[in-house]
Amino acid sequence: MASSFEAIVFDNDGLLLDTEEAWTRAETTLFERHGDTFTQAHKRDLIGSSRARSAVKLERMLQLSGRGEALMDELHELVMEEVVAGVPPRPGALELLQAVRAAGVPVGLASNSSREFVDLALSVAQLANGQFDVVVTADDVDAPKPAPDLYVAACAALYAAPQRAAALEDSPPGVAAARAAGMYVIAVPYFPDTPIEGASLTASSLADPSVAAALGIALADRGDGI
Repeated sequence: MASSFEAIVFDNDGLLLDTEEAWTRAETTLFERHGDTFTQAHKRDLIGSSRARSAVKLERMLQLSGRGEALMDELHELVMEEVVAGVPPRPGALELLQAVRAAGVPVGLASNSSREFVDLALSVAQLANGQFDVVVTADDVDAPKPAPDLYVAACAALYAAPQRAAALEDSPPGVAAARAAGMYVIAVPYFPDTPIEGASLTASSLADPSVAAALGIALADRGDGI
């Protein structure tokens, strides 16, 4: 099986790695510090958001007008501490990444998080040494997701036309960004019941056979057949 894509680009938070659990613990602590309770409704609103959008949302949620940047700085410190404790891969993520690399398809990562956060998360997950041909973060572009900049930059660095590349995403802003870049988009919603418009394919996890099939990638035989 040969992939028809010139490049495949993964999102990080909630798609490749379950950093969302680290974010949730940090967000819970932040809300407690400011006398409030972090709920799933808050999580659904924040997931996939850029720093700037998250700052605005946190001001509204915590009713702390003008404190958005300070709240994001505080949250950043908290989540960096949580990431050190561990960030497990999402189901099927490592197997799919290994298969993409084995197929010889250029592979990138495009994240709305900061370079500092992404580098730490990849290091903790032991994915920092050559697993990705390019890593693009929010620090590297003018406009984060849902703008297409991150994916346009990743494709350019991989010498691939966005129209001949695929993106893997878990949130509406991420899908919108990849779609705006002109890519084939596979959505694997972090919350299964999250409606995501604009995806070329929606799957329950990266382990879903439809994902590898859509990418034209053969997964390694796990050896559990008869």
